[in-house]
Amino acid sequence: MPKRCATGGNDMEKIHTGQCGLCSHFGENHKSDVLVTIRTSHEADLKILDECGHPKHSGLHLKVTPISGCDGFVPVAAA
Repeated sequence: MPKRCATGGNDMEKIHTGQCGLCSHFGENHKSDVLVTIRTSHEADLKILDECGHPKHSGLHLKVTPISGCDGFVPVAAA
């Protein structure tokens, strides 16, 4: 389940291809309305944190924001 940083807030920002919010590995171990909203609106609260499920990073248990990114980006399949 996506989590908010301790500071809370409601700072929205556009998400672009290559960023975690649009990557299939962002929160891939669960389904949530928040993830659906991020992926359909291409916009996210900057305080949201979720797990990176990329196989190369799984042992690190990374928590990333929707605007984070890496070379392992895999776009979410279109609905």
